[in-house]
Amino acid sequence: MNSTVRKLSVLAVASTLVLAGCGRDSGDGGDDAANAPGVTSEPCPEAVDEEKGCIYLGVITDLTADFSAIGVPLQEGSAAFWKQVNEDGGIGDYEIDVTTYVRDNEYNPERHAQVYSEIKGDILAMSGSLGTAATEAMLRDSDAEELVVIPATLGSNWLFEDRVLELGASYCTEGMNSVDYAVDELGAESVAAVHFPGDYGDDNMVGARIAAEERGIDFTDVPTGPGADQQGAAVAAILRSGADAVVVGTGPRELAAIVGGAVSQGFQGKFLGAIPTWNAALMQSPAGPALQASYLWSNSFPSFDADSPGREAMRAAAEESGAEPNDYFALGWSGAYLMKAVLESAIDNDELSRGGLLEAATSLSEVDSEGSLPEGSGNYSGDANEAAIRSTSFLAPDENASTGASVDTQDYTGPTAEGYDFQEACYLQK
Repeated sequence: MNSTVRKLSVLAVASTLVLAGCGRDSGDGGDDAANAPGVTSEPCPEAVDEEKGCIYLGVITDLTADFSAIGVPLQEGSAAFWKQVNEDGGIGDYEIDVTTYVRDNEYNPERHAQVYSEIKGDILAMSGSLGTAATEAMLRDSDAEELVVIPATLGSNWLFEDRVLELGASYCTEGMNSVDYAVDELGAESVAAVHFPGDYGDDNMVGARIAAEERGIDFTDVPTGPGADQQGAAVAAILRSGADAVVVGTGPRELAAIVGGAVSQGFQGKFLGAIPTWNAALMQSPAGPALQASYLWSNSFPSFDADSPGREAMRAAAEESGAEPNDYFALGWSGAYLMKAVLESAIDNDELSRGGLLEAATSLSEVDSEGSLPEGSGNYSGDANEAAIRSTSFLAPDENASTGASVDTQDYTGPTAEGYDFQEACYLQK
């Protein structure tokens, strides 16, 4: 972990305590919390209790572009979580607002930077930030030196960034487990990885390549660009490769074109897609039958229908809000447990400020998510290898499942991911 950032945050918190003296009402918050960015003694716009102050969290996600089918339900799940928290009494003297400062980045890093500049003075932390490159650029802003972020991205780079509360298995780990699963359970002797270039796709590809090298099988790298109508070359490369299994790190539209195209031309192997590849609406597309026969979805989070107290509460909240069953809604709900734990810790420490949140985050060793996060989540006090989630589940398209996919294999950890030593972001090894 970044010890320099951590030391600076401790000094910043200590300095603020000396200058500020007593906190709000000599109690919850401390650190003159009502004057911290995104913290006010005034109630939230849709307050349950008008006597409580408000903590504003920012969200920058994709509401209209290629990954809106992920970004929209992620935000809906997070908003439902905090609505429940507020109805249950909030946190300390505060309720939480995650709707006032929601912005659409249109899955564009420049747009992400623009909308962050618009809200950065009004938020305490980021409840969601979609896009690895866009989030990294945001964190380089001078006003984000102590900004705590829940990422809507699973890049392995977050294992090395104190300010980002990484959750779930990384794209790299998904790639490792997909290859090991293909070898151990499907008998694969060669694999290909078709992927977008850049942080997300390269992270997934490098994980697959590492596992293929560990298992001594042939590996073919197939980079591809966006666009369902631009996948002909990728399909041809897959067919030429002779691969028994294909690891996919693209968007849903590209996945459908790749799987549908390859299967129609005689490919008989399996496709194992990283978490951003899936959208249940694909089952209604022309590629639906091919996906049902040949595709598995890698996802390290408990499914929407999982049997746990957290998932039971989430399903009730989804029904109350009118949201359809959706595994990305479930993921948005899950990530909010991390921010809740950090806020509670900062308030308990009388340090409700950006520096206080960062110090609280880097002190966490576990988080009780009521069965909503993978086992071992929330360890931000250790190093990258202690924090890394190494298991993934594989879900299969299922027309009878509430979300269109049901668990095929639960919590699989292959030998590559189990023993891998994370020293840097995988995509830097491309």
